[in-house]
Amino acid sequence: MSGAGGTADFFYREAQRLGYVARSAFKLIQIQKQHKLIAPGAAVLDLGCAPGAWLQVACQNLGPLEKGGVIVGVDVKERGFSVILSDMCPVVSGITTKDAAISCELGMRALSLAVGKMKAKDSDCIAILEKFQSSTEPDPDEDGILRRGGSLVIKFLENEDIPGYDQQ
Repeated sequence: MSGAGGTADFFYREAQRLGYVARSAFKLIQIQKQHKLIAPGAAVLDLGCAPGAWLQVACQNLGPLEKGGVIVGVDVKERGFSVILSDMCPVVSGITTKDAAISCELGMRALSLAVGKMKAKDSDCIAILEKFQSSTEPDPDEDGILRRGGSLVIKFLENEDIPGYDQQ
């Protein structure tokens, strides 16, 4: 943002003049000029989006609203999430045991993202969920993005081979 003496540099002042929230906007502007990555109607995911300068530039390159482009920005440094939804589903093969296992893996990835690294075996989906449900305090070593007291919804495919499965 500033030079060695603490004074605002050219790019910082130019970003302010043009309404960008950070000078980093010019990095993406240069990339866009050279490579034309963001086309009208593109779907863009900006990871680590705070303070939002790249989101601003990406929005400018999406084109008219009728093209249907979308930009999603995620930055957990600024804030965690109070609700995380996971409706992930594998491409269904028709082999229920396989499909349920892949569904479980996707769900576990969502859980891990939400609450951080789990200390149980990833292969035992039920044990991990039971451990998570019985835990009231987060592990201090975990680095999840779900806020304390937040909600997590995960969809799992049903499988009659799972112990305790009861079709009602």
